[in-house]
Amino acid sequence: MCCMKYRMTIICCAIILLFQVSSFACDMCPVNDNPDLQIKKVSVTHHEMLAATVWDIEVVGSAGGTTPDPAGQLDGAPVLGYVFPTTLKPTDVGFSDTEGIVALALTSHPDFDDTPLWDENADQQYDNDGIIWHPHWVVLVKDERVAGGLAVKQFDKEDKSVILPPTNPGMPMYMDSPGFQVITHKELIRVVVPDYRMNFKKDFSFDGVAAFMQVNTSDQSRPMLGVYSVFSVASGDLSLPYKVKL
Repeated sequence: MCCMKYRMTIICCAIILLFQVSSFACDMCPVNDNPDLQIKKVSVTHHEMLAATVWDIEVVGSAGGTTPDPAGQLDGAPVLGYVFPTTLKPTDVGFSDTEGIVALALTSHPDFDDTPLWDENADQQYDNDGIIWHPHWVVLVKDERVAGGLAVKQFDKEDKSVILPPTNPGMPMYMDSPGFQVITHKELIRVVVPDYRMNFKKDFSFDGVAAFMQVNTSDQSRPMLGVYSVFSVASGDLSLPYKVKL
């Protein structure tokens, strides 16, 4: 019980920080706020006959209709995301036990492909479809070095205690490329997650966020993948008030 309270305190502090700084957009963001990034509704629904949960974000405009312009290189590469922060544990999605917020991020980034096992555009090439909307499990931690206040948690490459799912993209971060189906249709972006890929968890809380992130490979004073701007939050205050519909 004490561990659970401590974990919830960490999550609450981090999301409060994110909400407080969400109005600060980075000066160099190549993505402008627009209706495609304004969340109206978020839901996660369990389907017993499918043994899967369906995660939905509904926006004012066209979901996934905005993608970042390429930077032309990995360093400084823009990443746009529709993100579900959750109360799941890292061990529920295949990571070793660690502190942080488990989030399911649906992302688009034209400068690189971090899903080496999956061919999202079905052209028989596995390294050219980063711009296609695709999912990542990530662990987020508080990071005041970036305007959005959060970053994907990094680790030392030599740390043998770190466990990642076998579908991870090979980066020294708590990130996985699980290959779940992502669908964009009009105002809706949707991802389907099989129960067994989430430790059969159905009782958790979540929220929805549209955010701009950026890759950093040259500046050690900043994280490798940080949140720089938050465009909208489903709950309005990032309180993670939503529960899975059973």
